[in-house]
Amino acid sequence: MLNGIDAVDRLSEQDTTVLRQVAYFRRQVQQKQIELKKAHAAQESIVSQRAAAKASISSQLGQRKALLNSIQGQIEQLQAQERAHQAEIQREAQARLASQHQAAGQAALVQTVQPPSGGGGGGIAPPPHYGGVVGIAMRYLGVPYVWGGASPAGFDCSGFTMYVYAQVGVSLPHNAAAQYGYGAPVSQGDLQPGDLVFFDGLGHVGLYIGGGQFIHAPHTGDVVKISSLSGWYAATYVGARRL
Repeated sequence: MLNGIDAVDRLSEQDTTVLRQVAYFRRQVQQKQIELKKAHAAQESIVSQRAAAKASISSQLGQRKALLNSIQGQIEQLQAQERAHQAEIQREAQARLASQHQAAGQAALVQTVQPPSGGGGGGIAPPPHYGGVVGIAMRYLGVPYVWGGASPAGFDCSGFTMYVYAQVGVSLPHNAAAQYGYGAPVSQGDLQPGDLVFFDGLGHVGLYIGGGQFIHAPHTGDVVKISSLSGWYAATYVGARRL
C-alpha cells in the first residue's frame, strides 16, 4: 500500500510539472501570436505605404508624360512656325537678290560718316565688291551648326563666313574676332549685302543680306538660317566690316 501511495505521489508531481510546462508553452504561444499580429499589422502598413507611393509615382509620371507631350507639341508648333518664317524670309531674300543682280551694273555710292566713339566702326566705307557672296551663302541654308565646322557638312559662325568668302577668292581666318580686323568699318546705316556683321563682343559673326537681315550659323542645335537685326542681335551688335 505504501508503494502504491508513493507511486501516486510521483504521478501527482509529474502532473504538476506537466501542467506548469503546458501553462508556460501556452503563454509562449499567446506571446508569439501577439508578436505575429503586430508584425502582420506592420507589414500591412508597409504594403499600404508602398502602394500609396507607387500610386503617387504613377500619378506624377502620368502628369509629367502629359506635360512632356504638351511641351513636345508646343516645340513642334514653334518649329513649324519657324520653318514657315524661314521659308518666307528666304523667298523675300531671293527676290531681293534677283533684284540686286538686275541692278548690278549701277554704280555704288560712297557715303562718308563720322566714326562713332564705340567699336561699331564707321568712316569712309568702300563700295561693296562682294554682294555676290549672298547667293553663295544662301545655298547652305539648313546646314547644321557644328562647332569648329567650316564645310557644307557643318559650319560654325566664322567657319561659315570664311567658307563663303573663300568661294570668291577672299581668305579669312577661322575666328570671328580676327575677321573683325579685315576690311573697312561700315556704319549700321550703310550696310550692304556681303558685309560681315558682328555680335556678342565679337563672339559671333554673320553675313548681311539686305533688308535688315543676315545669314549665319547661330549655335549648337540650330542650322544656317536668316535672322533679323533685331532683338538680341540688335542689343549685342558690335559693328560691321566691308571686304
